[in-house]
Amino acid sequence: MITSSFEYYKPDSVDGAISLLSEWGDDARVIAGGHSLIPVMKQRMTDISHLIDLGHIAALKGITIDGEAITIGAMTTQHELITDEALTKAVPLIREASLQIADPQVRYMGTIGGNVANGDPANDMPGLMQTLDATYHLRGPGGNRTVQAREFYEAAYFTAREDDEILTAISFNAPSGGYAYEKQKRKIGDYATAAAGVLISLKAGKCSAASVALTNLSDTPVYCEEAVDTLVGSTLDEAVIKAAVIAAVDASDPVADTRGPVEFKKHVAGIIVKKAISSAIARA
Repeated sequence: MITSSFEYYKPDSVDGAISLLSEWGDDARVIAGGHSLIPVMKQRMTDISHLIDLGHIAALKGITIDGEAITIGAMTTQHELITDEALTKAVPLIREASLQIADPQVRYMGTIGGNVANGDPANDMPGLMQTLDATYHLRGPGGNRTVQAREFYEAAYFTAREDDEILTAISFNAPSGGYAYEKQKRKIGDYATAAAGVLISLKAGKCSAASVALTNLSDTPVYCEEAVDTLVGSTLDEAVIKAAVIAAVDASDPVADTRGPVEFKKHVAGIIVKKAISSAIARA
């Protein structure tokens, strides 16, 4: 289908984009890679009169590494996340997860900002950013503010970002220890039936730090605090891993859809979480 008519803008600054959002209000939307927005526009599931393309704003692009502090511009593509050698060295988890997103054509255009900002529970980056305890940087008419990734998602497609705000960057500290991003999907390019990001650090034979988050197993990404508490301080024996897996699955709240019934999704979640924890331990 063909979209309804709209005005197209390509500002060259964040303030210019915010000005346009403020001017046109609910009739305007920003576009990054367009993989979520353009399909619904073509199906006329949404009526947008003013489309604001962020792709010409240089300030929204690029990867900065300053010691352990990492900042990624919102318009950085998934392909760039994969091919940036310094980022891969600092946070190999990013490359591991990015390679599992859709296919190369999508990754050349899809951006990290678009993936995290629209609140789609099936997207990979929101859960991954919760695993990394990332901070989202927003700018609107009232200035700049930050929101933690673990506090950003309110419901499917609803987030803490105001309509007149733009996500400008994501920041986090490079993690130490072992890592893993495991994903089960029906076919190449599909969204996850279940996915999990895990970080594990060891000290003196015990788990000194951990992080576990789930993708597409609720209407938001799920940070599994009880599973983390189970892992930290333990020797990560089989009983502990089993208890952590149970805690993570209990934290999920999937719905039945074309990917399977609830019972199947919870079963897959358990397998994926156990695999991710085991892989992260092996790399720690």
